[in-house]
Amino acid sequence: MNESGFIHTTATAGRFRSWAATHCGTVRTHNEDAFINRPDLGIWVVADGAGGHEAGEVASGRIVQALEGLQAGLSAGQALAEVRLRVQETHDWLRAEAARRGEGVMIASTVVVLLVRGDHFACLWAGDSRAYMLRGGVLVQVSRDHSLVQEMVESGNITSAEAEGHPHANIITRAVGAEIESFELDKRSGKLLPGDRLLLCSDGLCKVLSDLEIERQLGRDDDAPAERLVLAALAAKANDNITAVTIEVTHPP
Repeated sequence: MNESGFIHTTATAGRFRSWAATHCGTVRTHNEDAFINRPDLGIWVVADGAGGHEAGEVASGRIVQALEGLQAGLSAGQALAEVRLRVQETHDWLRAEAARRGEGVMIASTVVVLLVRGDHFACLWAGDSRAYMLRGGVLVQVSRDHSLVQEMVESGNITSAEAEGHPHANIITRAVGAEIESFELDKRSGKLLPGDRLLLCSDGLCKVLSDLEIERQLGRDDDAPAERLVLAALAAKANDNITAVTIEVTHPP
């Protein structure tokens, strides 16, 4: 990816059409997001190099490099195990590289992964890059943010409305490469239906677009949903990197 240009790709394989788009945003000149758009392998990924840390693009790029090497033809169980292994190895490598660079250095990235086998999906994630599903015109957030603000909402200290625009909204509690005692990816799985649309995105998109706006843009009947979502975030003056990967289920398996 170049540093500031608008990048977008389209791919079709089997029963899936998918689109990906990324942009550095309205303030930053460097894009630390990375993505995978591979319906042929049944895998889609968004990785967001942790803002404010050194070499976030190294972290997101390393995740994408590891997961792009996933072998074709793996069963659901094999693919899940392989994704977990590759992300864990990346986490360990990033921790070692940070230590090599000096005290206080962190090289980290959030990640959200969608794996599909047959008519079932598994979503794995660490951090606040998100996964959404649009089914029957209703948007549901599949992932759950690993963030300080999310913990405050769940503990009852603040409301969901107060979480929007909170001064600590950028503090994440889990990321690939971060200093945490025990790293693991959270997982949620379910069944896919024809007509479902899914979205993976970095927080540069979901922090400036409301769920209602994401629902509206994702539900429009055209061939550029990812590009349209990124453009909507740009119009909303997103000051972070913006990445969207959208997947449409076109017919039954």
